[in-house]
Amino acid sequence: GRNDWASQLANSSATSFLKLLTHQKGRGTKVHLYLDGVYVATTDENCWFDNYISNATDINDEQWQQLLAKINYKKALNKCADYLSRRDYSAKEIKAKLLKTVDETSAQKAVDRYIEAGYINDEKYCQRLIEYLLNVKKFSLANIKQECYKRGISRDIVDEKLSNFEIDNVATLVDLIKNKYATKLQKENGKEKVIASLQRKGFRYSDIKSAFYRIEYYDE
Repeated sequence: GRNDWASQLANSSATSFLKLLTHQKGRGTKVHLYLDGVYVATTDENCWFDNYISNATDINDEQWQQLLAKINYKKALNKCADYLSRRDYSAKEIKAKLLKTVDETSAQKAVDRYIEAGYINDEKYCQRLIEYLLNVKKFSLANIKQECYKRGISRDIVDEKLSNFEIDNVATLVDLIKNKYATKLQKENGKEKVIASLQRKGFRYSDIKSAFYRIEYYDE
C-alpha cells in the first residue's frame, strides 16, 4: 500500500543520480509525471493514490523503475478490462494488443491475472468461436481451424473442441448455395463463379460437387 511504498522510498539508498519527481493533474483522472521537469509517464488517480509520492521528491533510478513497473502493470490491467468489455480474446491475442502500449512483463502479469480470475479462457473462447464460425458464418472446417490459429489458440485446444462438433461440410455448402449464392447461380457462368468462391472459403471441390448433387437430386 501507500505506507509501504513511502517507507521503501525513505529507506532506499541513492544508488544512482537523484532526479526530482513532480506530478501534475491532467484531463479527467489522468496524472502526468515529470523527472527534472521532463515528462516521463501518465497514470490515473487510483494508481497514483496507491503509490503516492509527495510533489518535488528526489528519487533515484531504481526507485523510478519500481514506480514505473507499478504504473505499467495498472495500465495493462485497465487495457485488458477495456478490450474484454468489447469481445472475448485468446490469451495470446490480448497480450499482443497490450504489447503495443506496455512492456512484456506488465502485459504477461495482467494476462495471467485475468486468466486466474476466469476472464480469459482459451478453451471457452475456442468453443464459442467455433460455434459462431460454423453456424453463423458457415465456414469450412479448414477455415475454422485457420481462424482459430490466427487468433492465437493452440492446436491442441482447437482439435479438442472440434471433436465436440459433427461438422458436415456438404450440409454447410448446401445451406450456403441455396441461401447465399442462389442469385449468383442465375448469372452467366454462375456455377463456375460460385464454385471458385466456395473454394476460396476453404471448401474442397469434392464436397462442393456433392453439395450441388444433393441439391439437384434430393432437394425439392
